[in-house]
Amino acid sequence: MKIPTISSPSSSVTSVGSVTVSLSTNIQKSHAEDIKSSPQITRRQAPSTGGIKVVDTEITLDDVRVLRAVHLDIKSSWLGKDGQMCAKLLSCRDSHANNSKLQLEKPESSVEKILEQPLDEIVAAHLRCLWAIANKDAVEASRCQMMVVQAFSKALQQQKDDNWSLSVMYTVCLDLRLLAISADSFLSSKEHKRKKVHLEKAAECLMSCFRICAADNRSIEELSKRWGMLTLVNQMFKVYFHINKLHLCKPIIRAIESLPLKDHFSVGQLVTYRYYVGRKAMFDCDYKSADTYLTFAFERCHKSSWKNKRMILIYLVPVKMMRGFMPSKRVLEKYELMQFWEVSEAVKKGNLKALAATMDKHEPFFVSYGLFLILEKLKVNAYRSLFKKVCLLVNTHQIPIDTLLQAMIVMGEKDVDLDETQCIVANLIYEGKIKGYISHQHQKLVVSKQNAFPTLSTV
Repeated sequence: MKIPTISSPSSSVTSVGSVTVSLSTNIQKSHAEDIKSSPQITRRQAPSTGGIKVVDTEITLDDVRVLRAVHLDIKSSWLGKDGQMCAKLLSCRDSHANNSKLQLEKPESSVEKILEQPLDEIVAAHLRCLWAIANKDAVEASRCQMMVVQAFSKALQQQKDDNWSLSVMYTVCLDLRLLAISADSFLSSKEHKRKKVHLEKAAECLMSCFRICAADNRSIEELSKRWGMLTLVNQMFKVYFHINKLHLCKPIIRAIESLPLKDHFSVGQLVTYRYYVGRKAMFDCDYKSADTYLTFAFERCHKSSWKNKRMILIYLVPVKMMRGFMPSKRVLEKYELMQFWEVSEAVKKGNLKALAATMDKHEPFFVSYGLFLILEKLKVNAYRSLFKKVCLLVNTHQIPIDTLLQAMIVMGEKDVDLDETQCIVANLIYEGKIKGYISHQHQKLVVSKQNAFPTLSTV
């Protein structure tokens, strides 16, 4: 039985070994060559019990040698402050996770003989986590990984004026989020409930690490743990968006924005950060800020990352349309987002019937990305486009409300009367999308003779 590595992004979770990797996580390189060439990755056949393969727990002399070698490697990298190697040896996505000799249900006795606290707690929980993954126990794997992160946070707090272990923190925190997603997915399929218990607990563990990094304000800049804050914030963003608790993003956004290092992080982390901040601004109806953040993310995202650029555009296009910038057909075709083309054409023409039909046609797509209600607001812009055309046709700055009503009826708006038309016009005037006023005495819309319909981006 082989444990699949976490290798590529996915929109769903089916098992512990196949978990999602979000926008900022690069596609992991395959470990197939390592598995073939390493003499340690030879596995024993495990007996099948009830359809679930269980790893043989019999300990041989060869097992002891392998365990001792791994323990010594971890100890050596930890004492030598080799963060990259230590992170590799404590990763659930590394090739060593497939080694049956390291998948132990009760590893404490073997670990305590070689390693000291708190490293022994970290390694023991890691080995049991590998055992849980091998047995497809998603819940236990998530619980063990939480123990890894909790033990690591204690070790991190003890390290003064040093940040070599940040790469270890990145690895164990990423594994925790992925395994928590798998655990919640398993429980949802089993209990038919959409509770995110493990993700919420994972968020608490991530926050404990974040507080330790944020509190490190005495170290010199090169050795500060604050360099790890943005990566943790991005992981927490992914959790909060997954469990739909966006209000929890506000304090961590404030912490990053007040950080002197905020513009000096890696481009990849900044792209991820601004992508999520832009999405939150969009849901808060702050379209100007959302446009700024999402545009940065799209322009700085690597040109070869087609899926990531497409994901950014899924939110950037509606924001641009809300601000009056319609997408080009060429860009939408390139990123396979032609659903937005029909919407933009209907809004530009003020065709209310076509807009309603398009929203119904592509409703599953828009709902799946949480865009349906935001795109519904484009109906106001469609009204503006229609009324602007009417104003140009009548060629006067005094437009009868009844004329606007008839235009709405022609464009497919049903069950609308004069009072509702006046209400729509009043809202457009209040939002600054029309410059003018309603003369109730004469039942007319009186618009400004200069720039009666200002550009939406200036509103």
